Amino acid sequence: MNKAIIGRKAGMTQIFTPEGKVIPVTVIEAGPCPVVQIKTVEKDGYAALKLGFDEAKEKNLSKPELGQFKKANVKPCKVLKEFRLDDLSSYAVGNEIKVDVFAAGDKVDVHGVTKGHGYTGVIKRWNQHRLKETHGVGPVHREPGSMGANSSPSRVFKNKHLAGQYGVENVTIQNLEIVKVDTERNCLLIKGSVPGANGSVVTINDTVK
Repeated sequence: MNKAIIGRKAGMTQIFTPEGKVIPVTVIEAGPCPVVQIKTVEKDGYAALKLGFDEAKEKNLSKPELGQFKKANVKPCKVLKEFRLDDLSSYAVGNEIKVDVFAAGDKVDVHGVTKGHGYTGVIKRWNQHRLKETHGVGPVHREPGSMGANSSPSRVFKNKHLAGQYGVENVTIQNLEIVKVDTERNCLLIKGSVPGANGSVVTINDTVK
């Protein structure tokens, strides 16, 4: 993994190839991302690149948060992410990473937080079946059903599919293809869908596969 950038999901659209094929793409406004810190094995125990994204007002940050930006001599950012890249020799603190580090045809992994659906039942959350809508069944048509817990084990096992919070999970979609790089608008067009709602922050890096 040698390239990485932070972006914001703008939404989905479609583009046409010269042959007339339709490609569904996700538009991501990526960068520019200033290099805030370069972590080294000697000093920090591991090598990583800390990038910022989305300019912030100084009044909205604490003094410790502001300190790292002033030390790097870059403008404060709302989002900070670390990337463990194989080669950090080409990066320097204060440099800006833009979308042109990627090119059309590159394979990338996109990481984001999925949409939240709130507290949901087992049908919506786990795709379970409902019971028959006939006399004598109700009023339990959408309930999870028997737990199968007799006197032994006298409890419900962990990880059973039950109602609960659905969504808001960290998800990485691997091996997606970059269809187009728009350097004027700082946009990446990635084939297919990526996790998260429109406006959510995502990270993009070289695929590990």
